[in-house]
Amino acid sequence: MERMSLSEKIGQMTQIDRSRATTDVMSNYCKPGDRTPHNFSSRKWIMTINKLQEAALATRLGIPMLYAIDAVHGHNYAYRSTIFPHNVGLGATRDPQLVKRIGAATALEARATGVRYVFSPTIAVCRDPRWGRCYESYSEDPALVKLMTETMIAGLEGDIPPNYSIKGVPFVETGQTKVAACAKHFVGDGGTSGGVDRGNAEMPWKELATVHLPPYSTAILKGVASVMLSYSSWNGQKMHANRRLVTGLLKTRLKFRGFVISDFDGIDKIKDANYSYSVEAGISAGIDMVMTPYEFRKFIRTLTYQVEKGIIPMTRIDDAVARILRVKFTMGLFENPYADVEMGSQLGSEEHRELAREAVRKSLVLLKNDDTGRRGPSLPLPKYGAKILVAGTHANNLGYQCGGWTMQWQGQSGNNITQGTTILSAIASTVDPSTEVLYSVDPSAELIELGNFSHAIVVVGEVPYAEFDGDNGNLTIPEPGLTTISNVCDRVVSCVVVLVSGRPLVLEPHLLSKIHALVAAWLPGTEGQGVADLLFGDWPFTGRLPRTWFKRVVLVNGI
Repeated sequence: MERMSLSEKIGQMTQIDRSRATTDVMSNYCKPGDRTPHNFSSRKWIMTINKLQEAALATRLGIPMLYAIDAVHGHNYAYRSTIFPHNVGLGATRDPQLVKRIGAATALEARATGVRYVFSPTIAVCRDPRWGRCYESYSEDPALVKLMTETMIAGLEGDIPPNYSIKGVPFVETGQTKVAACAKHFVGDGGTSGGVDRGNAEMPWKELATVHLPPYSTAILKGVASVMLSYSSWNGQKMHANRRLVTGLLKTRLKFRGFVISDFDGIDKIKDANYSYSVEAGISAGIDMVMTPYEFRKFIRTLTYQVEKGIIPMTRIDDAVARILRVKFTMGLFENPYADVEMGSQLGSEEHRELAREAVRKSLVLLKNDDTGRRGPSLPLPKYGAKILVAGTHANNLGYQCGGWTMQWQGQSGNNITQGTTILSAIASTVDPSTEVLYSVDPSAELIELGNFSHAIVVVGEVPYAEFDGDNGNLTIPEPGLTTISNVCDRVVSCVVVLVSGRPLVLEPHLLSKIHALVAAWLPGTEGQGVADLLFGDWPFTGRLPRTWFKRVVLVNGI
């Protein structure tokens, strides 16, 4: 610290997008992050990151850069990676040790591409399913979120030793298998009024402290390296500018010794028309690392001026840099700054895909299973001698079953986005050759009636979304899903509906009465075989609802 210039210190506080991270820029001590998908091989990833690291190490003090990426449900921006169920599905498993293994697998796949720092886990307590990020939350129950937070961080970073020095000091196991984690988004993002993303959490301190804060206390005790702030506000004050909660609560009262990072352009959103004020407010509140992907020169210029003029004290800069360097030293980045090409085999490995398949099996929740007469319950379905109609927009769409934060921020449609198994493919590979499987996205009444099907599987749900694009005030099953359910279930004696969604959706009584068996599959990820494992009885249903399944959406006082 004593050897560092102001320019070098502010460089440590600046995180930019990889697309801006030229060798020249890296020589000015910025560190890159990435929200952009690449059809890179693991070797190409590693070569790219190592080249940036080489530029960082060539600077005067040779401080290594820390490359970061979103890893919301696996290493979800890397082609061929294992995409695990989103957190809402993991909450349904009620299996913290499974979540720990998923954290460990995610860390290995990140390290397979040279990434050492992941923006994960999301530890929000989603209280309103209208929120577009509700699927990133393990549960509406803070106790369950705490449980999953504890083991996910241990999986990503390693188990904190029992004699580890001081409470709140970050811990990342050195070696080739772990990454620095980031608990997000501090705090109350799951409790905004009306479930509005980046909205205002209007609640008393007691509710914030008892519902939304506990997972952060757990994360700090487990040695989490960083905490990301929420875009949202608490009772009208932007979290990115809330010194009382960031410095007073998080850093002082909870004794967090890692670093606090802003969200993507989060500091810009404190006060849109006054950038200088936003920088002052954010840094004064306690932000240590600023995610300023594109306008980083403006940020560096502004903060430099404010420090030189005494607006921001040097002690605040020194505190931020000390926290960042503490994490880098803790994780062994100075000793081993370069990525290892030998790790490449971990990306999308068969072992990790089997783990994801296990997670899918444990996450599915059986909501209804009617007796259809002499055949007994609708589920499990027979593998032999049946004629099965598979219908619905989500049966043969890998992108839909993965959801948002998959190769792209908002997710996407299609089967070529990455490698995996669709639910339709899983069904076809599970049944005996004597069973005929016919697929139609939205079959006509004539096709259904002439088909003489013994069973039908309708797979429908939400299309991918992320953040505010997923805010939804009605929470109904999107068309043509509702129509497909009615058309098929009216005409087939045994009709199973698999709902692929990031949250519960409205199921009107007249629709529910048509369905013989109903399965909540959440957003299962790339390993659709886990769905077929349960539909055909190879494994029992064990998942339990991680949040309330409501009857309808009713506004109260306009909210």
